[in-house]
Amino acid sequence: MSAVKIYFLVVNILLFALMGIDKFKAEMGMWRIPEKVLFGAAIIGGGIGGTLGMYSFRHKTQHWYFAIFFPVLAVIDLVLIVIL
Repeated sequence: MSAVKIYFLVVNILLFALMGIDKFKAEMGMWRIPEKVLFGAAIIGGGIGGTLGMYSFRHKTQHWYFAIFFPVLAVIDLVLIVIL
């Protein structure tokens, strides 16, 4: 596996986990992960994990900017993975 694919794998696993952690913290009334951190991770290659996490944990699905941009970033990530 190439270094680029390993990078995408790690970033996507990280954002998937962050979405789950943030959902848990929201339910428990705890300090939350800032949205800019979630978007930052999606922008640097975690769009697939973010989208999967968003729908797996039913988290941030009512926010239009997550519902639109995470899947768009996921498609961009998929194209980059295939190209690279």
